[in-house]
Amino acid sequence: MSDHRLGDVIDDHCIKCRRITNHSIVSIVNAEAAKVRCRTCYHDHDYRHEIAPPSKKDLKKLELFNQVLSGVSAPAQPDDETPPLVEKKAKAKSKKA
Repeated sequence: MSDHRLGDVIDDHCIKCRRITNHSIVSIVNAEAAKVRCRTCYHDHDYRHEIAPPSKKDLKKLELFNQVLSGVSAPAQPDDETPPLVEKKAKAKSKKA
C-alpha cells in the first residue's frame, strides 16, 4: 500500500451499512490500515480490504455441504480381474449374431 496516515479516507465494506463506503483510518499496524471508522454511520471495525464477510446463509450452506462430504465414503476401486466394459459389449453383440 502507499503511505497512509491516520485520518486518511479509504474505501472499505462497512458491516453496519452493508456496503462499500468511505472510511477514515483509525489505527495503523505495519504501515497498513488496521482499524477504520465508517464516515456514514461512524462505526469502527477492522479494515476488510473492501471484501464483504460471507453471509450467515452462505456459512450454513458450506457447513451442510461439509457434513454431506464427511458422510460419503470413497468410491470402490475396480478389481483387476474384471474385463473392461468394451469387451463385455463385444461379447453381448456376438451372442445376438
